[in-house]
Amino acid sequence: MFESLGELVERAEKDGISLGELGLRLEAEGGLRTRDEVERGLTRALAVMRGAVERGLPGDLRSVSGLVGGDAARLTRPVGPLAGTVFTEVLAAALAVQEVNAAMGVIVAAPTAGGAGVLPGVLLGIAKLRPVPDAVLVRALATAGLIGAVVAHRASLSGAEGGCQAETGAAAGMAAGAGVEMLGGSPTVAAHAVALTMQGTLGLVCDPLGGLVEVPCVYRNATGGAIALAGIEMALAGIRFPIPVDEVIDTMGEIGRTMDVRYRETAGGGLAATPTGRKLAKERLVQLRRKGE
Repeated sequence: MFESLGELVERAEKDGISLGELGLRLEAEGGLRTRDEVERGLTRALAVMRGAVERGLPGDLRSVSGLVGGDAARLTRPVGPLAGTVFTEVLAAALAVQEVNAAMGVIVAAPTAGGAGVLPGVLLGIAKLRPVPDAVLVRALATAGLIGAVVAHRASLSGAEGGCQAETGAAAGMAAGAGVEMLGGSPTVAAHAVALTMQGTLGLVCDPLGGLVEVPCVYRNATGGAIALAGIEMALAGIRFPIPVDEVIDTMGEIGRTMDVRYRETAGGGLAATPTGRKLAKERLVQLRRKGE
């Protein structure tokens, strides 16, 4: 049912519906939940996402190790050239969710905890400056779920299996497709947004300092949100990626399967293996052990 995003796009275009609507219909057809139950579940997820953004933005949270916290609040007072734009809203919201996650708060793992800030960051960041009814956001979450299901089937959503391209990268693709439909784009345009976004995250490694989902994970969610915005803008502008979206997803899976184990959530390579990365991890893990005594 979720084997090919290209085929799902063709079906949605033929029926004159969005990918989100198709996702809701397919879930209901599966027989495990009614459509109303699916929509209620997505509404609850939206509420948790919104709550995580609101909880993270004040800047009073700190992660268990102390490495992460307070940066989302800094982006509520941006001073750069993009201050006051959707861009900074998305970055702030993505960081806020991940700071809540690092502080052991409640988030929606969409598609995973390590990549949980991208989707709410993009959707709620856009909605803050271009308001839409919650029903539209719920439909966008259904779109994201459909995209994520295809990625899970054809490749992976696990950093331990495919690197951060399978977590933050997949989340960015989901957010790009959902964002396009939220802004009125067609299923075909949404698919190009997914391809344009995910091609930009291919090969992204998973290298958490000390094995903690904090650094660079938290900041990669903001980066993922930025890449998703690029995919949305390009797709809505009429740019079409020449490689079909399913082939982009397949490529991500192939790269993940052949990626060195050091770059797949083991903290054995990448930023985690730098001198500073090892020093910080050692210091923080010692602190954690002391706290647990």
